[in-house]
Amino acid sequence: MYIEQAPAPAKGVIPARWWMPVAVVTACAAILLGVMVGPAGPEWWRVPLVLLDRLPLVSIDSGVTPREWIIIWEIRMPRVVLAALVGSTLALSGASYQGVFRNPLVDPYLLGVAAGAGLGATVVFTLNRAGTSSWIIDPLPLSAFLGGLAAVVLTYFVGTAFGGRRSSATLVLAGVAVTALATAVQTFVLQRNTDVIRQVYSWILGRLSTASWGDVRLVIPYVVLSTVTLLIHRRLLDVMRVGEDEATALGTSVDRVRIIVVIAATLGTSAVVAVSGLIGFVGIIVPHAVRLLAGASYRTIIPLSIFAGAAFLVLADIPGRILQNPSETPIGVVTAFFGAPFFLLLLRTRQANR
Repeated sequence: MYIEQAPAPAKGVIPARWWMPVAVVTACAAILLGVMVGPAGPEWWRVPLVLLDRLPLVSIDSGVTPREWIIIWEIRMPRVVLAALVGSTLALSGASYQGVFRNPLVDPYLLGVAAGAGLGATVVFTLNRAGTSSWIIDPLPLSAFLGGLAAVVLTYFVGTAFGGRRSSATLVLAGVAVTALATAVQTFVLQRNTDVIRQVYSWILGRLSTASWGDVRLVIPYVVLSTVTLLIHRRLLDVMRVGEDEATALGTSVDRVRIIVVIAATLGTSAVVAVSGLIGFVGIIVPHAVRLLAGASYRTIIPLSIFAGAAFLVLADIPGRILQNPSETPIGVVTAFFGAPFFLLLLRTRQANR
């Protein structure tokens, strides 16, 4: 297993004490920009005015009509808020996975969440071609959520049965096997039901276009629980950087920390993936970018990844909304298209600052 090395943060960019305020301001600015931009609705500069006008004891003539306010509040705002929740959770989960497995190259989908959620969604698309509008509870996010959790549970069961408690490498290999199995089953189902391939493919590429306040309310409890748990364990992730044997000698229960972090990260990832589809790249690039800029301590990486992930996905969603108006570019395509060059730029910046 790769042992994580601590990269030196970029020198002379921003003092360490300013990283958190900068991250918070960047996330807030990205959310505001996301609400301001859209193919329909009022002029962009009217949006901050109407938001201020909605505050208590503030009265501003924004010039926004009731119809335009509906576009802002019922269409743009839940989409932006959901993008922020999804981005922050994927980045946080990715950072936590990287810490617990001591490898900066892993992502939240390592143990089979993506494959399990994809299989669950495929089953719903296959069995319910008539749509889910008449259902009391939408089975698509529920099935994707349960599929992701089931895949990780199976991975952990297989990994620990063959020595995963002694080696995280065995757990990773079990995740690879479960992912391959779930993908094979999904491919078999799609081969027998080719009429739903387009729907499944659209879901796999990620989608925020159908976001609603109901989706936001659905994922918030899981996101909050996952976030609080992982924040509490960020110091223990720093201890585990020295190695499992050394961490045990220092009094840390490696098995307990690993299972709690995996459960919390999986819970959050499964919840957001269930409503947004499979959005790649966020969980690996954002924590690694934070690590390159601010150092390798998880006391810094974990909280910064929350705000950096939110800002990244909100900003990445903007081009997808406006480039192909009235159609949209899948958010997963945008994150990969803009994320890869950004990642290379960060690596170049790191080399220049050494």
